[in-house]
Amino acid sequence: KCYCSFFAFNFSRKLKALLYPLQLKPAPISPPNITKTNSLLHYHSFNHKIFRMSRPITRSKNKRLKHDDDGVCASEIWRKIHETGEVTEDDVNQLYMIWKPVCSGCRVNTKDNPNCFCALVPPLNGARKSGLWEKVSDFVESLGPDPNKDLRASDDSPAGLTNLGATCYANGILQCLYMNKLFREGIFSVEPDVLRQQPVLDQLARLFAQLQGSKLAFVDSSPFVKTLELDNGVQQDSHEFLTLLLSLLERCLTHSKVPKARTIVQDLFRGSVSHVTTCSQCGRDSEASSKTEDFYELELNVKGLKSLDESLDDYLTVEELHGDNQYFCESCNTRVDATRSIKLCTLPDVLNFQLKRCVFLPKTTTKKKITSAFSFPVQLDMRHRLYELSQFDLVYDLSAVLIHKGTGVNSGHYIAHIKDKITGQWWEFDDEHVTNLGNHPFGEGSSSSTTKSVATDATHSDCSEARIAENNENGLNTAHSQSSLIEAFSSCDAYMLMYHLNNTKNISENGGIVCGASHREIGGVVASARDGVCLPSHLFDEIQNLNASYLDACQKYSHGKELELNRITERRQEVRSVLAEAPVPPLERPFNWISSDWLRQWADNIIPTSIDNTVIQCLHGKVPVSKVTSIKRLSAKAWEKLFSKYGGMPTLSHEDYCRDCLIHGAQTVVSADTYRGRRESLKSLARDVLDGNCPDGKYFISRPCSGGKEKSLMLHLKLMLD
Repeated sequence: KCYCSFFAFNFSRKLKALLYPLQLKPAPISPPNITKTNSLLHYHSFNHKIFRMSRPITRSKNKRLKHDDDGVCASEIWRKIHETGEVTEDDVNQLYMIWKPVCSGCRVNTKDNPNCFCALVPPLNGARKSGLWEKVSDFVESLGPDPNKDLRASDDSPAGLTNLGATCYANGILQCLYMNKLFREGIFSVEPDVLRQQPVLDQLARLFAQLQGSKLAFVDSSPFVKTLELDNGVQQDSHEFLTLLLSLLERCLTHSKVPKARTIVQDLFRGSVSHVTTCSQCGRDSEASSKTEDFYELELNVKGLKSLDESLDDYLTVEELHGDNQYFCESCNTRVDATRSIKLCTLPDVLNFQLKRCVFLPKTTTKKKITSAFSFPVQLDMRHRLYELSQFDLVYDLSAVLIHKGTGVNSGHYIAHIKDKITGQWWEFDDEHVTNLGNHPFGEGSSSSTTKSVATDATHSDCSEARIAENNENGLNTAHSQSSLIEAFSSCDAYMLMYHLNNTKNISENGGIVCGASHREIGGVVASARDGVCLPSHLFDEIQNLNASYLDACQKYSHGKELELNRITERRQEVRSVLAEAPVPPLERPFNWISSDWLRQWADNIIPTSIDNTVIQCLHGKVPVSKVTSIKRLSAKAWEKLFSKYGGMPTLSHEDYCRDCLIHGAQTVVSADTYRGRRESLKSLARDVLDGNCPDGKYFISRPCSGGKEKSLMLHLKLMLD
């Protein structure tokens, strides 16, 4: 065979007769005029249209035809519509699935049933990740932080301090100073002019005023910390911080003309000691022994010692100087043996003991924390500890314990256990969190009693155990032993102990503080005059404004939260109510069509949009049968509720099915069915062509139309057979 100019291709006349009726609208396929003598078959274009028309059918060739409950085949309905050109009510019921029953209990919303409203909302106790049906707790969290959570529990409850990173050491010291009524009164009595000139005093007074009068459960300490230029990311030693702070405050307060403010630091915290060196030959003290040194706290050894009494004995122990350590006596004019000791000259009203839990290890050149248990009494008699015996009783009451949690020296966390002198209650200050401990420094549940001596009892493993103990009668100084039992406590982490003189006189007379503020109100509550300390007028006004602003924020949040929760409750009730009225029994009228997508977002969103049914309309403004999986049948009552509240367009009733789309769809389906019915005949003819069995002769096709590719034509015929 020669394919240079033309090539022959066999088509039977029967094939021409079968292909001719296949005309589809609105884009009809015009078959070629197949003749023996004149026409050239534009094979590629025509064959492509044939296969494009047949693809949806061949994909579903193995699927069973769906029948309705009455046994009526959908294809028969389409054929009837095509033949008669009429659409009956039964046809609409079948094609739009109106006949399907109203279902209930489906796990998902069924798309091919317009009467299914299942799974649009969760079960009664169910929830979703977002939207109208998310958990109430998650929704409340999305509203932002609740300022009411920061409200102080009561006026009798102390406030905490914010931790700015590593400022817990400063917070503990500040709380100890604030809880000292006399010190607080002294700070409040400083003149406003002096406060303006001394930023540290000013910020400390503001901080104390907020701790006393603020409605917040914790106070922001950042203004005061910034004034001191502290590094928030580096933890400092609380002992060093207290010493430096008291020294700084003492210098700043010298500018005040108020007596009790000017010397408040010295009056409360400063004591004096002398280092006495005595010659063993002449018995004279050195000249330096007569000099005294001021202190804000006493540093006591802890290593190898079990109690505060033992540490004080160690602190006041007489040291022997001999050998290479001999003392040069000016009276004897030679180096002689001598004794050296520390003598307590005066004691302050607030006695601070710094427990040296940090030791230096020479071998590793590192520091280590001592975590052994250390006991301390609730009452401490210091009268017989003085160098010169005092005629007054010097009985101190335990008022605060600064605790360092953690095994590292340069890390860990500081908390403070402080006693309220007015109520006798102990409080734990852990930055923002303040907890009532009851009548014991370590909580009510941690106490038990024993008659063993604290100094000799080392078997107890609980590091926060309260015990009843006797003073050690075998100590270095037997004069201070007591016959009565003294309550004592033990801790592995106690870092600083603070004792108050229990007969301290009130030095706040004629203080000049505006105590009239105790009769004024802040946000409807009597102005803070907690434990008898009144705010000065300039600080009172500031606290009043802060409280008013905070209480207003609390009220706005509560009101907004209530509105939102009520709106959600109402919306949920509305959705369930409408969906309960939405179903329409099969075949009943009237009803309205509504977009499934809009109905779904209406049921899911807190604030739904207006009704949008444009997505389910055809070009004729009706509801086409092709949208049957995207629509729902809605009762007239349910539609009226939705339309009256949300508006939107358009309204599509049960009469708004599209007849034109049904007629056009019928033509398309019938044409496809016709091709499917004649497919076997076409396959038989194609098989004859491939086998060369063409009794009707040959047909010719131009080479430009075929591209000169006989193999391509043969391939198309083989695909038709497949």
